[in-house]
Amino acid sequence: MKLIKNAIGRMVPDELNGKKQVPFQGVGKYKPKGVKAAIPIRSVADYPADGDKRLPSIKEALIKSGLKDGMTISTHHHFRNGDIIANQVFDIAAELGMKDLVWVPSASFPCHAHLIQYLESGVIHHIEGSMNGPLGQFTSEGKMTGTGILRSHGGRYQAIQDGDVHIDIAIIAAPTADPFGNANGVTGSSACGLLGFALADSQYADKVIVVTDNMVPFPCVPWQIQGNNVDYTVEVEQVGIPEKIVSGTTQITRSPDRLLLAELSASFCDQAGLIKDGFSFQAGAGGTALSIGNFFGDIMRERGIKARFARGGSNKYLVQMLEEGLIEYILDGQTFDLEGVRSMRENPNHTDTSPFTSYNYHGKGNFNTMVDVVILGATEVDLDFNANVVTHSDGILLHGIGGWQNCLLSKTVILPIPLFRDRIPVIRDEVTTICGPGELIDVIVTERGIAINPLRKDLIDATKNSDLPIKSIQELKLEAERICGAPAKIEFDDEIVAAIKWVDGTIIDVVRKIKE
Repeated sequence: MKLIKNAIGRMVPDELNGKKQVPFQGVGKYKPKGVKAAIPIRSVADYPADGDKRLPSIKEALIKSGLKDGMTISTHHHFRNGDIIANQVFDIAAELGMKDLVWVPSASFPCHAHLIQYLESGVIHHIEGSMNGPLGQFTSEGKMTGTGILRSHGGRYQAIQDGDVHIDIAIIAAPTADPFGNANGVTGSSACGLLGFALADSQYADKVIVVTDNMVPFPCVPWQIQGNNVDYTVEVEQVGIPEKIVSGTTQITRSPDRLLLAELSASFCDQAGLIKDGFSFQAGAGGTALSIGNFFGDIMRERGIKARFARGGSNKYLVQMLEEGLIEYILDGQTFDLEGVRSMRENPNHTDTSPFTSYNYHGKGNFNTMVDVVILGATEVDLDFNANVVTHSDGILLHGIGGWQNCLLSKTVILPIPLFRDRIPVIRDEVTTICGPGELIDVIVTERGIAINPLRKDLIDATKNSDLPIKSIQELKLEAERICGAPAKIEFDDEIVAAIKWVDGTIIDVVRKIKE
């Protein structure tokens, strides 16, 4: 393995886990040739004529799928911290004596700390997916055998579609399914909203297993996963812990500083002329983002404005706006509370989407480039507007990317962030880990001022006569350092423990082992 300087100036490896890699070449510059990946041809004659693909256990399904050493296994995060199935899959793999498996989750949560024992014992070789919480700490300490790879939601679909990741066995946990394999996430006691993160796996994995705790007679309608792509189905007692599946703590922030961030962000959008009839927006489920949505709603009511659509993560506040008529459609990529699940089930204008429709960079377009305003977060931003979302100021890997990178391709990207956290400035000379190039980040909103990317002369002109506290990003950095002092530079080991992929599959940066 050798290191190559990529287009954003970071030294990245030309090989990871034995596979050749391409360094980041710039936004929109890497355009690979070829055709999409494909699964082996199957014959209807090899499947039950009555459509009943049920097996008595996950263990038997894994054995019949041909589980063996070195395979790539995928699971999904629709159940978030209430997931049960991923842990059970690797319990079974360990029981069967498997080694060097690659786990490709769409995301991980603290509940998956259970899998650290299998990373230590060699059952799991490495993770290609988010390494959140304990898994991130474990990775940062250099304890994982292979090198972790982090991708965005759209980057994961792209990697599977392009054949960068070949999934041998996909296990899709579903709140409702039929014996044939049709499945959805909107009905059943474990309803989570949608199953879009499993779409690529169902289409491209060699073997697909659907696991449910609510098996219904054929047909399972609506179906979000098609049984024609499924090899085996399994009914279990429970696929997830309901109280942990949805984010019951999703609430408007009460912090005065965060409310100020939200109010400034909404006011910026208003005075810059971004909130207008027929516009579209996307905001996350954090307290600040929810508050921005509420402020948007106040402005829209006052002006008689209706949004054409909102991109979700959906939540009760977005649903209220839909039902009030402030939004015509919710295009939902992930459902964060029970009201979102109910709305998706009942309201035809609240539709489920997937990383293919919303985020896949190697497609004939996607929804996210059509969104007018996107509100995102970040752990760090630098003077060139580059941003970090995976490591903290101590350099420890604690977060995945989610859809964050994909959203940077929207028309206007706004990052409301505190000027400092725990007395550590958020705006740095250089971010620890580059997850998004600064040319795609338009506005930084802090409680002490707003910085507009110099590339966005239209936004600068639109707000030059406003009462907004517009400052340069250099001024904001100096103000943070006046209050907190200049942060010490983090020191790392030379060992690369994880790589960050850009949305096109190239390597934009790496995470190095923290020094003990």
